[in-house]
Amino acid sequence: MKRELSVPGIAYGGDYNPEQWPEEVWAEDMRLMREAGVTMVSVGIFSWALLEPSEGRYDFTLLDRVLDLLHAHGIAADLATPTAAPPAWFFKARPEALPVDKGGRGLSYGSRQTFCPSSPAYRAAALRMAGEIARRYADHPAVAMWHVHNEYGCHNAECYCDESAAAFRRWLRARYADDLAALNDAWGTRFWSQWYYDWDEILPPRPTGAVPNPTHQLDWRRFCSDELLSLYEAEREVLLEAAPSVPATTNFMVMYNFDALDYWRWAPKLDVVSNDHYLQSADPESEIDIALSGDLVRSLAGGPWLLMEHSTGAVNWQPVNRAKGPGELRRNALAHVARGADGIAYFQWRAAKAGAEQWHSAMLPHAGTDSQIWRDVVRLGADLKALAEVRGSVGTAEVAIVWDWNSRWAMELPSQPSGELRFQDLVRAWYEPLWRSGVAVDFVRPDADLSGYRVVLAPSLYLVDDAGAANLASFASDGGTLAVGFHSGAVDENCHVRLGGYPGAFREALGVRTDELFPLLPGESVGLSGGGTGTLWSERVRLSGAEPVASYTTGPLTGVPAVTRHALGTGAAWYLATLPDPRTLAELLGRIRKEAGVEPVRSTPRGVEAVLRRGAEADYLFLINHSDRPAHVAVAPDATELLSGKPVPGSVSVAAGETAVVREPR
Repeated sequence: MKRELSVPGIAYGGDYNPEQWPEEVWAEDMRLMREAGVTMVSVGIFSWALLEPSEGRYDFTLLDRVLDLLHAHGIAADLATPTAAPPAWFFKARPEALPVDKGGRGLSYGSRQTFCPSSPAYRAAALRMAGEIARRYADHPAVAMWHVHNEYGCHNAECYCDESAAAFRRWLRARYADDLAALNDAWGTRFWSQWYYDWDEILPPRPTGAVPNPTHQLDWRRFCSDELLSLYEAEREVLLEAAPSVPATTNFMVMYNFDALDYWRWAPKLDVVSNDHYLQSADPESEIDIALSGDLVRSLAGGPWLLMEHSTGAVNWQPVNRAKGPGELRRNALAHVARGADGIAYFQWRAAKAGAEQWHSAMLPHAGTDSQIWRDVVRLGADLKALAEVRGSVGTAEVAIVWDWNSRWAMELPSQPSGELRFQDLVRAWYEPLWRSGVAVDFVRPDADLSGYRVVLAPSLYLVDDAGAANLASFASDGGTLAVGFHSGAVDENCHVRLGGYPGAFREALGVRTDELFPLLPGESVGLSGGGTGTLWSERVRLSGAEPVASYTTGPLTGVPAVTRHALGTGAAWYLATLPDPRTLAELLGRIRKEAGVEPVRSTPRGVEAVLRRGAEADYLFLINHSDRPAHVAVAPDATELLSGKPVPGSVSVAAGETAVVREPR
């Protein structure tokens, strides 16, 4: 049974690190938090060195005062186990707990997450610390949630030391039922004389003279994700024993630059799914990344979730750290709420004056309260208070996109037909036209229950097992519309090529068979009938029941089908054997979803994002105007705009760069 967060309304706050400041600052923090409308802060994330100054000697004086102070001011605590940053004394005593990188270089302490996830010494110390915190604060009235660790795998997703090698072998023995012959078969070790005769011969995929075994590498990625998950579960068990009713979370990183963990496996283990999301400065349309990430996290959670970290302005870790433009802080935050976030939090409350993140923005910036960021923070607090009734409402979608971390890992291994393929880029290419059209989207596993959708898209599903492939094919034959992108279904769960022609597992469902691949060079394109172009990929498709929708008009495959449609059972299955240019792809996906009867959430002017959350008694329509001109959107005759509290019968006006949230009673 999952435990729910008890903080009312849309929770608001950020990481609070009072240990970085003299105690006389704390009173000002409380006053300003109240002014900003803060209702919950994360506390203690990086405080291990202060809480345990030497092994077995604990000092909770500071944390006691901070939690009492928060409670006195009506602010809830998301109390962390500080295990993401072990103190220096621990590594001096247990140097074997330090990680080793892929090149065999031992890393030193002096930052965060500089520990080996397989280290018994680290695990023991972390569980002792978690236990001390759990027992001391299980009944503290400020504690609303446990924050386990922080950003698992952000810096130490992989460790290549001997302890990790031993743990990897234990994981493999469990995966293959202690059958070494089964592992050899799965890994295809007859190739290049890689056959293993003893478990102890198996190592992590350390650097070698040529291309490593792909299944070896894939199992390593699976192991690394599971090894960190086991740490989370161990700490969670300690907390649960002391406080059975307090929910627990850990912050995911569903964002463009992180792929280390299989969050489909992680999400069921959390009471509350939470996420950290930061913008890529080089992305001119980062609002699309926010939407994609929010939809994926909502799908992982199966409903509402928490945004645990994002930034009020610039971050500190990109080559150029761009500040946010006018209104962007508000638009970003409300876009996350639109896609299911029941809490908005930042890193961090007060901008640091020292340390590695001193140039990272915060709710209270270096300039203090006489700043645009502070004014925006206060305004957002009032906005979230006005949206309290939105909490618990859910999104609705008739379109699903298949997302699979195993497939992502496998496709981006070396020695592919093309090294230009990037899973996230392909998914975003298909997601973007749906976003621009205002079509609601969920993300699903290949083996998910698809009965609630009209359209399922698989832009990039290189690896799929038999059950997943059959599930997608059955969806189409039972009346759904399936669309599959190139190089999908090519290999099974062990990275073995599916013989008989491409696209492997989907040949029969798609009604096509490809006998040879023709990936395109960077900058190269091929013409498509109808006037568009294709990039990245082409292949010699032969029809086996499907009908051609578009064909190549240039290149070595002139006249060969590039896009096909296959009537399958009572549904249809489409195949895109190239990446069409954005306009052509948008037209194709528009045709596919219209044929299936899928309509946008609401008709809006160009540049206005429309997202719907459905509550028990009302719908909540979020309208985010990313354009430079005001927009007018039709709404229900009895609608109310929640941020202003004003009735908007029949129509609402949204100023350039602004957001409206409209309640439409049902």
